[in-house]
Amino acid sequence: MSMPSPDTLVGRTLVGSDGSKIGSIADVYLDDATGEPEWLAVTTGMFGSKVSFVPLVGATDSGDDVSCQWTKDKVKDAPSAEADGTLSQEEEAALYSHYGLEYSEAPSDSGLPTGTKGGRGKGGTTDDAMTRSEEEVVVDKQRQATGKARLRKYVTTENVNMTVPVQREEVRIEREPITDANMGDAMDGPAISEDEHEVTLSEEQVVVDKQAVPKERVRLDKEVVTEQEQVSEQVRKEQIEVEGDATPKDRR
Repeated sequence: MSMPSPDTLVGRTLVGSDGSKIGSIADVYLDDATGEPEWLAVTTGMFGSKVSFVPLVGATDSGDDVSCQWTKDKVKDAPSAEADGTLSQEEEAALYSHYGLEYSEAPSDSGLPTGTKGGRGKGGTTDDAMTRSEEEVVVDKQRQATGKARLRKYVTTENVNMTVPVQREEVRIEREPITDANMGDAMDGPAISEDEHEVTLSEEQVVVDKQAVPKERVRLDKEVVTEQEQVSEQVRKEQIEVEGDATPKDRR
């Protein structure tokens, strides 16, 4: 694979030796003695809120991305350094030690042409202009499971009290006088005798039974509810001021 051109590094994705995406290249730091690109300032972490420094030595083009010889975890554990346009001697020595590189004050060996412009140096810029940068909050959303719902049937028992009307027969004595209409029935039979009549009585009794009756259909459904969630994040921005006696005009 070919060595990437320093003019095309900013904005590209840096990929680790393990194939993991490390972050986006935000800046290129130069060796102030030689002007040679030496460090990549890469935005990492959630919302790109952290800047990690990665040695440019051994970096290669990998399609639209740039591959380095360090793993994502190695970059993640690198010593912190302020992305303020310059690396102090102490910061650079700590980074060299972390990546297992030998640190010296001699010009660095990144494999890129000496004097190439395209970033910031350890102690100053390589031309007569400064680049002012500022952080912007990038908000993304990811979907994750928050719980499960299921339908389950179970049986409960309750007492049902009902009032049911029932009928029963009772004996009632009815007496009627002898008339011409019933004289024949009254004189039928012997004048004096013993006799008996039997009447069968009946009544209704409650018989209780149970049957299962379908009442309703129940199912689970989902609906989307939109809520407003506030996101708060601190961002840094660089400011440029003029020092000296002259008062320049600001032309944009």
